[in-house]
Amino acid sequence: MSKREKFNQDPSIQISKMNVIIPFSPDVPCDSNGQRMWWAFLASSMVTFFGGLFIILLWRTLKYLWTVCCHCNAKKKTVHRITTGDGIKRVDKEDPAASEVGWMTSVKDWAGVMISAQTLTGRVLVVLVFALSIGALVIYFIDSSDPIESCQNFYKDFTLQIDMAFNVFFLLYFGLRFIAANDKLWFWLEVNSVVDFFTVPPVFVSVYLNRSWLGLRFLRALRLIQFSEILQFLNILKTSNSIKLVNLCSIFISTWLTAAGFIHLVENSGDPWENFQNSQALSYWECVYLLMVTMSTVGYGDVYAKTTLGRLFMVFFILGGLAMFASYVPEIIELIGNRKKYGGSYSAVNGRKHIVVCGHITLESVSNFLKDFLHKDRDDVNVEIVFLHNISPNLELEALFKRHFTQVEFYQGSVLNPHDLARVKIESADACLILANKYCADPDAEDASNIMRVISIKNYHPKIRIITQMLQYHNKAHLLNIPSWNWKEGDDAICLAELKLGFIAQSCLAQGLSTMLANLFSMRSFIKIEEDTWQKYYLEGVANEMYTEYLSSAFVGMSFPVICELCYVKLKLLLIAIEYKSDQRECSTLINPGNHVKMQEGTLGFFIASDAKEVKRALFYCKACHDDISDPKRIKKCGCKKYTQKMIYFEEDQQLALSPKKKQRNGGMRNSPNSSPKIMRHDPLVIPGNDQMESMDENIKKYDSTGMFHWCPSKDIEKVILTRSEAAMTVLSGHVVVCIFGDVKSALIGLRNFVMPLRASNFHYHELKHIVFVGSLEYLKREWETLHNFPKVSILPGTPLSRADLRAVNINLCDMCVILSANQNNIDDASLQDKECILASLNIKSMLFDDSIGVLQANSQGFTPPGMDRSSPENSPVHGLVRQTSVTTGANIPIITELAPLAKPGKKLPVISFSQDKSSGTSIQMITELVNDSNVQFLDQDDDDDPDTELYLTQPFACGTAFAVSVLDSLMSATYFNDNILTLIRTLVTGGATPELEGLLAEENALRGGYSTPQTLANRDRCRVAQLALYDGPFADLGDGGCYGDLFCKALKTYNMLCFGIYRLRDAHLNQQSQCTKRYVITNPPYAFELVPSDLIFCLMQFDHNAGQSRTSLSHSSHSSHSSSKKSSSVHSIPTTNRTNRVKSRDSRDKQNATRMSRVGQEKTWFTDEPEDTHLRTIQIKPVNTLSINQVIQFKSTSSLIPPIREAEDEC
Repeated sequence: MSKREKFNQDPSIQISKMNVIIPFSPDVPCDSNGQRMWWAFLASSMVTFFGGLFIILLWRTLKYLWTVCCHCNAKKKTVHRITTGDGIKRVDKEDPAASEVGWMTSVKDWAGVMISAQTLTGRVLVVLVFALSIGALVIYFIDSSDPIESCQNFYKDFTLQIDMAFNVFFLLYFGLRFIAANDKLWFWLEVNSVVDFFTVPPVFVSVYLNRSWLGLRFLRALRLIQFSEILQFLNILKTSNSIKLVNLCSIFISTWLTAAGFIHLVENSGDPWENFQNSQALSYWECVYLLMVTMSTVGYGDVYAKTTLGRLFMVFFILGGLAMFASYVPEIIELIGNRKKYGGSYSAVNGRKHIVVCGHITLESVSNFLKDFLHKDRDDVNVEIVFLHNISPNLELEALFKRHFTQVEFYQGSVLNPHDLARVKIESADACLILANKYCADPDAEDASNIMRVISIKNYHPKIRIITQMLQYHNKAHLLNIPSWNWKEGDDAICLAELKLGFIAQSCLAQGLSTMLANLFSMRSFIKIEEDTWQKYYLEGVANEMYTEYLSSAFVGMSFPVICELCYVKLKLLLIAIEYKSDQRECSTLINPGNHVKMQEGTLGFFIASDAKEVKRALFYCKACHDDISDPKRIKKCGCKKYTQKMIYFEEDQQLALSPKKKQRNGGMRNSPNSSPKIMRHDPLVIPGNDQMESMDENIKKYDSTGMFHWCPSKDIEKVILTRSEAAMTVLSGHVVVCIFGDVKSALIGLRNFVMPLRASNFHYHELKHIVFVGSLEYLKREWETLHNFPKVSILPGTPLSRADLRAVNINLCDMCVILSANQNNIDDASLQDKECILASLNIKSMLFDDSIGVLQANSQGFTPPGMDRSSPENSPVHGLVRQTSVTTGANIPIITELAPLAKPGKKLPVISFSQDKSSGTSIQMITELVNDSNVQFLDQDDDDDPDTELYLTQPFACGTAFAVSVLDSLMSATYFNDNILTLIRTLVTGGATPELEGLLAEENALRGGYSTPQTLANRDRCRVAQLALYDGPFADLGDGGCYGDLFCKALKTYNMLCFGIYRLRDAHLNQQSQCTKRYVITNPPYAFELVPSDLIFCLMQFDHNAGQSRTSLSHSSHSSHSSSKKSSSVHSIPTTNRTNRVKSRDSRDKQNATRMSRVGQEKTWFTDEPEDTHLRTIQIKPVNTLSINQVIQFKSTSSLIPPIREAEDEC
């Protein structure tokens, strides 16, 4: 039975004095007259407050008077002592007082510690007081449903007992606060003290009078103001915004509830001067509603104050409440609106891995990453991607996250904050990927930021696997300083400058290779085109990617070429490399190792295929079950006992390969080069009888300390600088021209990463292409510190936009022209970032050259084909003869082909001229670096590429004439799923960079020379990429209508050359003659793919130990015995049935050399825009000394005009 029902059981009592009716129950011993006693409760609070205030003031007054009196007495005594001359007697009378003060001070300090939350006890006490205050407020809410004043028995009323216990505790806490207070007066006037004065004494009065008065107990709501302090004590609130928000909310709510309590009191009681007759029954929550309507100035009028006290209070409350409402509420809403939308924590899902992606998070970087990471060709990607960035995503990026909401989550925060790392569960993440801003103006600052991110993550969780992008190669060394950085546990740094320049350098050796490799590690969907266009064949190759898979036990004991042929013919897979375990159980990646390596159990293979499911065939293949199957799609997992016992282990390891969080990663170039197996090759490329050892080369030629690169003593930059006239007299040919834009303020791009692949030790010295840099001398001086140990490097100070400079370096006779810029990221407008490279490219293409220079240069180097008399003007290159300028085999061998003699009865001649007319700049082989992908449309004015076309679908990229750093974004996801892919790419691209070499460069920032020991020379024995021509040589019979599969098998069986693509003329599929010399890339063609004579084949060629002595060309032509070419390149000797072994005598070569030197003076007239002040280089020729002639030509020219001579060649 409720209290209100108890009160209504008995009749009301009429009060004669005040005519007020109050509830009365005979069960409660209360005033028989029913007289109200509210004044007693109020008086107890007022007496306590004013009494204490009076005592404090009285004490201060007395203390002040006592101090004044004592001060006056002290002055009198001092004056008396001075006048009488009495000495000051030391009387230690203040010792008791001092001890008394010390005791009071200790008690005061103890009380202060107890209430200041400095200790655990203090924090518990503070939190307990706040919790009990809220509990007392809740009791008030419960009692507010009863009348304002009622008779209650303390021993029977449970709520009153609880309230009494709470207030006893408040009284004790008040005593502690009073003791700890320094200023007792201000303490007495504090809000919390006033709350205690008007809530604690009435409880004791209610026990004494056996009646309860609701009174001013609503003041407990003011304790809510301290809510933010309590949360700070508990370390719940840490940010300024959260503290401010809680403060505003607590002040607003406490004021609201307190004012509602006062209205509830006066409206339910009435005015005292009206004998409480004007009261109205309002519940507490109706008063709360009234106050909110009043503060918001709405004022519906359904509830309003009737008493004079209530209305008077409302007048003043509107002034303060309206101001508070108008200021607090908007600020609260703003703070709530500004709260981090993505400020939650990641909840891990059982059975599902997650990775954390941070760094440079933008729409472009995220879309490129997700497009490759979540590609459908990947086999069941059950990984959730968690992005962490300190800036909230914009609308476009937010929409991208919503489209992938099932696999992508975004959280706002920083990896430098351990709290944010805990939010994304970095300790349980499978890996952390850090993206770099490729377009930043300061690459070193961006790398420093990413290194700091690595340090923060590793400091929080040392065992987390990190894959980070780096912009500059030299900054990779800083990662080695992190103790927990361990590449063996999967940590990887993808250096964009190293790979970008490595790709471009490889294109100088085999044009189009950069496009092919970029497409291999990028996930591209197959786009089917029915029309017979070049895009059809290109896109069929684009659909191929690089995968790894363990080889079946059926391959154990077989040699690599046999397995490679079986995989290609039967499994429709292209195996290009394996992970080989040496006797010391050290793993190394061997690319096309030849027939000397036998397959082992659990060998990991690197395959080129269209999707991951196809690669499973290499794992499932069983000779007993699948030997007679012709359809590779039918090769499934069989139930052979042998397979079951031996291959389950490989399947488990294969699963680890897809998520190698803690797998031991021993990719080939991750180990010391000395750990690779030393295999003595007996290559069929070696000509029988030519078995001399390169003892002279070993003693004279220099390599770096690792044996991976050619090396020479450091040279001053002044010794390699060419003037325009010197470059013109040198008549450069077969070289690489690097047009670079940069100045003294430009960021370094790291040209060493470009030069190193071109100076790999698996080239012989005479095979090295001369490199000529054309650009600002101030910029090149800054780069020279990393280039001064590489041979055959020259600098022409100038600008790539000057045609005079370009003609001086014979750009029309170069093998490749590379256009780079160090100023690209200094421009805000994306469309203008590539303006210099585009202008240089168009400038070169629009240049015209006198074709006689090409004929004269060819004659001077012995390029004249058979049947063409040098002295006969009527014999021109158009009479059935085509001069191929840059077709190369593995050693970059220029081949001159006479088409008419090769035409056999019944053999169709090609209707396409695949010559490159050097009279126009459009024929110059060129590769241009771009920053903005959309700018590729400006490189070729005759293509039909749409501006919105993806980069890989454009003609310049397909032809290998354009390269953008954005294609390297795919390496992040490719490395995560299989870090062996990055190892293979580095091996192919960098020319042999190893962790040992990286550590050396970190220490000295330069290559260190080393002696040619057997260990270092053994490191030269590695494959390299080459291009093989089909219109001549031992494969000429397959070049006209033959099958690519037959070529693949023949090259593999006969020469251990592994073919993996075609570089085909763009219009080769047409049946009409075309003068277009553009080519495009076809990756991994099928077996029945038809070849044409003009095709160039990408292949992995073995290192030829005897190429240093052999000078035999890969050609059936009668001129193939010439020992050098336009490119000053060596020749890999392939035995052919009709090779003519003709060797020129030393006398005839000397005679030709003298003739060529006499023609040097005529070179100046070939350049129409050459400055008039150009002067010829004076060279004195002494015919009596043949060796001196050769030395003059070798040292006075940057690219040899004569066949390489052993004595001159061997000197760096």
